[in-house]
Amino acid sequence: MLMRTDPFRELDRMAQQLMGPSTWSRPSPMPMDAYREDDHYVVTLDIPGVSADAIDIDVERNMLTVKAERRPVTKADDVQMDVSERPLGVFSRQIVLADTLDTEHIQADYDAGVLTLRIPIAERAKPRKIAIGVGSGRKEISG
Repeated sequence: MLMRTDPFRELDRMAQQLMGPSTWSRPSPMPMDAYREDDHYVVTLDIPGVSADAIDIDVERNMLTVKAERRPVTKADDVQMDVSERPLGVFSRQIVLADTLDTEHIQADYDAGVLTLRIPIAERAKPRKIAIGVGSGRKEISG
């Protein structure tokens, strides 16, 4: 159901690890799982520590874009940070959806740091039986 368009994704992931965390101008990708469940295609994205109102989901044609932003927590002036390992900044993921998915009826749910998108499979893409008509006799074509 997803169309793969990025053959260098693993290379990008390794480059992200080497170059350090994301910045506001260079978003980090979000880990994702995608699978078919009955008449829906389900996409789950890990976005821990992000509030639901900081998540933006857009669909344009067959391109699904998910963006999220984790900002630093404001602290008092007398607080000294000893360790800061949690990534901050913008997280983004673009997914090219197949034409067989109904992008008009996507449902989104966010719970425990996991964004779940349920995308219905379009009626035209579902398996269906084709009735076979039996003719009443032979017809001749004259010309």
